[in-house]
Formats: sequence, structure tokens, C-alpha cells
Amino acid sequence: MNKYDVIIVGAGPGGIFSAYELVTNAPDCRVAVFEAGHSLEKRRCPIDGDKIKKCIGCKSCSIMSGFGGAGAFSDGKYNITNAFGGTLYEYIGRQKALDLMRYVDGINMEYGGEGTKLYSTAGTEFKKICMQNKLNLLDASVRHLGTDINYIVLENLYAFLKDKVDFFFDTPVHNIEVLGDAGEGYRVNTEAAGYECDKCIVSVGRSGSKWMEKVCDELNIPTKSNRVDIGVRVELPAVIFSHLTDELYESKIVYRTQQFEDNVRTFCMNPKGSVVNENTNGIITVNGHSYEDKEKQTENTNFALLVSKHFSEPFKDSNGYGESIARLSNMLGGGVIVQRFGDLIRGRRSNPKRIEEGMVVPTLAATPGDLSLVLPKRILDGIIEMIYALDKIAPGTANDDTLLYGVEVKFYNMEVKLDEHLETLHKGLYIIGDGSGVTHSLSHASASGVYVARKILGEL
Repeated sequence: MNKYDVIIVGAGPGGIFSAYELVTNAPDCRVAVFEAGHSLEKRRCPIDGDKIKKCIGCKSCSIMSGFGGAGAFSDGKYNITNAFGGTLYEYIGRQKALDLMRYVDGINMEYGGEGTKLYSTAGTEFKKICMQNKLNLLDASVRHLGTDINYIVLENLYAFLKDKVDFFFDTPVHNIEVLGDAGEGYRVNTEAAGYECDKCIVSVGRSGSKWMEKVCDELNIPTKSNRVDIGVRVELPAVIFSHLTDELYESKIVYRTQQFEDNVRTFCMNPKGSVVNENTNGIITVNGHSYEDKEKQTENTNFALLVSKHFSEPFKDSNGYGESIARLSNMLGGGVIVQRFGDLIRGRRSNPKRIEEGMVVPTLAATPGDLSLVLPKRILDGIIEMIYALDKIAPGTANDDTLLYGVEVKFYNMEVKLDEHLETLHKGLYIIGDGSGVTHSLSHASASGVYVARKILGEL
């Protein structure tokens, strides 16, 4: 069958929850999901994290693409908040956004996440302590599934959906055509065939940014440049941050630098976790994981320190800027570079001997080097300032042996012009998730999928 009520392009969180909401509430709704990557069980990356390996250029990147999207092998953190993770609330309202994120959390609990803990910054004493040290602890409730439980939830969701939805894995969509006048439907074209639908939801995530740009250009959908986040991943003994992580698990802390008044923020905190490689379009960057299974936990905690860069005219390629910095790191280190904080401050590169003698045992086999040869001075100065600021609320953060891995880059799609229903100027064509430039997190992307599905259900 080549005709559907709804076609979803992309099987990341947004696409999954769109499909779930549609078939749960309208069992007769004919839904197809097209995904450029593999099914969940076939997602395996040659870069296993034990040693640096050069990307071999797989036709489909198993880390960034496939069922579950780029978040499938993430730490599985669902942040229920409007303070960060995207600007969905600007389109649908603050309360609606929170309600949808809580709804998604309930589904995750039903499909394997039961027993995991929901943390909250509400009422915590650390808000005051941070403010007294020129730091801002953002408000959020955080559900931590862990990389292992997150995978189980995805397995269970797929088991529920596979007999109700037509999934086309390893099937990239080449382009989308508008059929007739406004609202008459769409044709989604793959290499093998074309498939028609009344409504089309595009949820391609960050890995589909270049494809999304092409589609918007072909369909004359206005866009504007978004930001890019650049920084390092910090690794230190878990006990240094335990007073924060035991109560909050993830603390999103923002610091405004004295020198440039740039915002530096913590991101993706992984108590007792591991630092891992991440492959984005053939560029090796760094990320972090942590697990609910105690046997997989380590003695270290890791988190990112990121500086957001926004660009004005005439420069529009913020992702290209981030890629150039990451490629420089790959050139110098053959992949990810690691440096002791003490070596960075003293203006010298780290070597294997100094790292081996340090108190922090690295969880990723990265190349000892000098991050000052990679990161722009303004960004590096901000990160150093932030480390000293964090040292006031978590003494030991600025120890000489604290490890910095670089670079960490978070790429964001260009922001697509959408209305309050996340609908483009073409009626019935919706763009959701991180591919829209509106959401930047698992929870926001999932919520956007539910929101658009409910809009469509009201029209069926």
C-alpha cells in the first residue's frame, strides 16, 4: 500500500510519540514511518569506546540514526521543564508543554521505566548556595532512565507499534512533494517508490539538518540560523559532586563570565558514568553516559561545560563553525583530546605519564594533548572561569587532576518558521523535534510529537 493517512519521516522521539498517539487513539489510522537508519536491534557502531578508532563512514550512522534517534544511546534523561531543552512553550504555551512532557514521562514508566527516580530542584538548598556564588541553578524535574533502561523502553515501544505502524528502516526519504493545492496531501519519495499521505510529519533530528535545509529550500519554507554549543566534557571523582547528584542527579547550572559576560552552562551530568566517543557526520566528538545498573557504574562523574555561540548576518553556518573546531581536534589528536586541568592552566600539553599519575582514572582512552590549540580563547577562558566558580560549591572541581575532554559540540538545526501548531505554511505539513530547531531535548521532542498527533487526530 502506497497511500497513508499520515507519513512520519524519522523514528526519533518525536516520530515515535507521534505514531504512538495516533494509533493509540485512532486504531484505523494508516501510519507509516520512514527512517534512514537501522531498526533498534541492528544499531551497532564500530567505535566501541574502548579505544580511539577512525570513523569508517558507515552508510547509516548507528549512533545518530535509527529507531530511537540520536537519543537511543544517550543517558536517558527526560527533563520536565521550560527553562532549557528548547522553546516549545513559545508555540504551545508553558503549561501545555509541561503537561505533555509529564504525559510522555508516564508512557515511559508504563513501557519499562517504572522504578526509576524523578529528581527535582524544587525547594533545594542548592538554589541559594549557587546564587551566593554567582551561579544560577535552573528549575527542572529530571527523570533518569539510564542508557540501559532507556534502551528497554524503546524496545517495548517498538514491540507495541510494529504491528500497528508500517516501518520502513534503511529507507532515506529523498524529497517531499506537495500534491495539488494547499491541504491536498503530500508525496514522500524514496529511492524505490513514492508514497502519498494526507498529513506529513517531519521529525529528522539533528542528524538530518542538511536534508531538512534542502527540503525547506525546495518547498520555500523560511528558516533562520540557530546556535551551536562548544566546550569540553569534565571528568572528576564522583564524590566531589555527590552532594549535588545524590539529591538532584542532574544540575543545570549557568554562569555568566566576568571577562566577556558569556553564559557557560553545565550539560548532561552523568554521576558514576563514563565518557564516550560520539560520531557526528564523520567527526569524532565526546559525550557521556551513565547507567542504572550498579555493576556498570564507575568511580567518576562527568558533565559538559558548554558556551553557546549565536551568529548574526552575514554568517549563517553556525554548525559549520562548530564542525571546523571539532575537525581541528580530530586532526591534532586523531579523535578526542584529553587534558588535565592543571596542565591547561600551566600552558602545557598533557602526556600519558602525568595522566596515569593523576587521581582521576580516565573512562575513555583519548589522546593526551593541549586544548588551547583547539578551542578559541574566548570559549576556553569562559570554561576556566566556570570551573573555578563550580569549585566554590563543589570543592575539588578545580583540582589539577580534573580531566577535560575535547571537544564537545552540540549542533542545532536551523529554526524553521512554524505556526502555533508546529505547521509550516503548507497545510498538513508539520515539522517537529530537534529537526525543527524548536526542541533540543528528548522530553521536548517527544512532547512535540504528541502535540502534533493530537492536532491531526482532531482533523481525522
